Amino acid sequence: MKKPTLVIMAAGMASRYGSLKQIQRFGPSGETIMDYSIYDAVRAGFGKVVFIIRKEFADDFKAIFEPKLKGKIEIDYVFQDMTSFVEGYEIPADRTKPWGTAHAVLCASTAVHEPFIVINADDFYGRDAFEKAYRFLTTEANDHLFGLIGYDLNKTLSDNGSVSRGVCKVDDAGNLVEIIERTKIFREGGKIVFEEEGQKTEIPADSRASMNFWCFTPYVFSICKDMFDSFLQKNIHQPKAEIYVVDVGAAFIKMPDNGLKVIPTSSEWFGVTYKEDAPGVEKSITQLVSNSDYPASLWGAV
Repeated sequence: MKKPTLVIMAAGMASRYGSLKQIQRFGPSGETIMDYSIYDAVRAGFGKVVFIIRKEFADDFKAIFEPKLKGKIEIDYVFQDMTSFVEGYEIPADRTKPWGTAHAVLCASTAVHEPFIVINADDFYGRDAFEKAYRFLTTEANDHLFGLIGYDLNKTLSDNGSVSRGVCKVDDAGNLVEIIERTKIFREGGKIVFEEEGQKTEIPADSRASMNFWCFTPYVFSICKDMFDSFLQKNIHQPKAEIYVVDVGAAFIKMPDNGLKVIPTSSEWFGVTYKEDAPGVEKSITQLVSNSDYPASLWGAV
């Protein structure tokens, strides 16, 4: 069996952050958040990393990652472009961003032919999450059973503004029953709420949240393609409409004989949605290095 692959979604516009946060350096030796994900994936047993990026960022990514990763893990790149998988449609002139995370995963189909995980570039997931994902992919995952690393919602919010999260309902056996993408979640008055069309609704603090750490087989690409085609038919003229990996997961569990296991992790999550989150991320990484969870220089001398 081929080693599973790590797929990193790094094509986002970083509209709320204001810069290309995917390659911002946070670690003591200039490591990005992605470096820590790749490092955790390598020591868990993953054999390849595929970066989903915008074509104009390719030179930056190669200059940053290829020297330090050479000989440690196989590297590949795919480009998420607005024209990818959009044959037969005319893209509106006011469309300025790609089509969402499900489209990003679809763009990886040309480079991934083995079980894989897909993660965000700007989230720190922790060693335990990668170890559990590797174990799941190599012992349980198949075309009818996918996985999702689940985090405590209460531990995934930002003090600097609202966040988007896939809020999960899980049964007693750990299977996903429902997942809904909430695009504006925040704390208010000691509670966690989401806002939609001006209405605020409380979410239980112990809810499981998806941080876009998914465990798939290549079968997911055909689901993404079918769903993206339907999405385009309905939304081609909506300049800000997106289709999310969460939508794919929600559709998958409604198909006959399918299941999606929510795998709890003891790892602490942190990330950078806003510029104001950056100092906290740097502090958290410094503490992990101080605790000897990671070396001061992940890749040694480069």
